[in-house]
Amino acid sequence: MRTDVEFPSEGCTLRGWLYRPANGYDDRPAIVMAHGLSCVKEQYLDRYAEVFATAGFGVLVYDHANFGASDGAPRQEVDPVLQRRGYRDAISFAQTVPWVDPTRIGIWGTSFSGGHVIEIGATDRRVKCVVSQVPTISGYQSALRRTRADLVPALIARFEADRAARYRGEAPMMLPAVSDDPTVACAMGGPDSFDFFTETRPVAPGWRNEITLRSAELARENEPGIYITRISPTPFLMIVAEKDVLTATDLCLSAYQQALPPKRLVTIPGGHFDPYVRQFDRTSGAARDWFAEHLYASNR
Repeated sequence: MRTDVEFPSEGCTLRGWLYRPANGYDDRPAIVMAHGLSCVKEQYLDRYAEVFATAGFGVLVYDHANFGASDGAPRQEVDPVLQRRGYRDAISFAQTVPWVDPTRIGIWGTSFSGGHVIEIGATDRRVKCVVSQVPTISGYQSALRRTRADLVPALIARFEADRAARYRGEAPMMLPAVSDDPTVACAMGGPDSFDFFTETRPVAPGWRNEITLRSAELARENEPGIYITRISPTPFLMIVAEKDVLTATDLCLSAYQQALPPKRLVTIPGGHFDPYVRQFDRTSGAARDWFAEHLYASNR
């Protein structure tokens, strides 16, 4: 059963869905999950939540602040610090649900939020299990690969101009999230990015093809990978696509090697967006089984 819910976070209201398993028993373990860069929950997170709920988990899915059904301004601004705080408030909200066992909370993240759950799993010991799918590891290293060196000075100049304009009270500069024109600067380049968001528009009318320019600046500062050695002893699963150019495969694999047990690595064929469709059964099943192994094991 799915119900609409809302909860406060950092001065605004976040909104999403709460799934209750069909068996209706109390003291259920629960999973908190949110989407990646610019995404909204309708972009296949309901499919993952249904798999987890069928396995007996309560599931809280929500939109990040400034996106989708959630409040927050400026709209379409990706603030990684704010989003991580949203996750932690979502955990607090899940712990108040009467039929949820507050001592058995897992977190799931993908892409940009895959990085968030690495940091949260390392710093918030209320979390008893972590699944990180095609995660952002280093904003700086990713930026080096996405932006040609000769274009970086102009990008930095745009950041500075935007900051000055916002200080004067002007509207934020915007950046396309994706584009089918390789000459257009956007947050997520490449035809696979454009195809994913184009194909999900019918089911996610709340998604907008833009983020604030400041989002790109904040993303360059985002370094969740430095926390990966601190997740243990919380169980950690990483799902990596073998041909990922957005959250680069080699960065993910290198970070995974630094994590301490208990941990598990699942690799899938394809690129960054294949987990949601072509490899959905494998990725959702691996996450479900990891949560089952560790959230059902004991009331830690």
